[in-house]
Amino acid sequence: MKVGIYCRVSTEKSTQETSLERQEQELTQLAAIKGFEVVSIEKEQASGYDLEREGILILLEQMRNKEIEGLLIQDETRLGRGNAKIALMHCIYKEGIKLYTVTHNGELEVSETDAMLLQIISIVEEYQRKLQNSKIRRGMKRAIENGYNPVKNLSNQHVGGGRERTEVPIQEIIALRIKGLTFAEITENLNRRGYEVSKATVHRRYAEHAEKQRHI
Repeated sequence: MKVGIYCRVSTEKSTQETSLERQEQELTQLAAIKGFEVVSIEKEQASGYDLEREGILILLEQMRNKEIEGLLIQDETRLGRGNAKIALMHCIYKEGIKLYTVTHNGELEVSETDAMLLQIISIVEEYQRKLQNSKIRRGMKRAIENGYNPVKNLSNQHVGGGRERTEVPIQEIIALRIKGLTFAEITENLNRRGYEVSKATVHRRYAEHAEKQRHI
């Protein structure tokens, strides 16, 4: 199994650097015992209540890209504190990633309280998704009734003619819309990540997706 290692201390005091090194050593040893292949090690000095941590964001990206299948931490508090910890655990488990800790000498045993919170978050997220899809279908139905054709002028409708379809990550567009971003903001976000798309293209792909959902 390919895994990542995450080490964190809460302050930037130089004395904490020893703790980071100790965490890395213990986690590397755990990986060796379990026969894991370590492909990424992230160490940082940051508050566990802060979600905007470069190291953990890098690891989350690797999880989404299926570059790692597991994450090793000293204990669950190294992942985060309070709501930040629960939010990160939800993101990690949603990607199908397994968490291993030195404390448990293996896979993390989630407490009953944390397990309940994670279940509630998953249920709420699922209902939010269903509600959002319902809103999209309702909006598209009204637009079509008013004469809007979401697939008009797409080049793959006929042989030849039209421009090449630009590849865009539709799931990312949907996720960003759910977060409340405008199409202009989504376009800017995608362009920063290397996707050369226009606001019109982003809007069109989103509309196409909504139309497909309406017929499901």
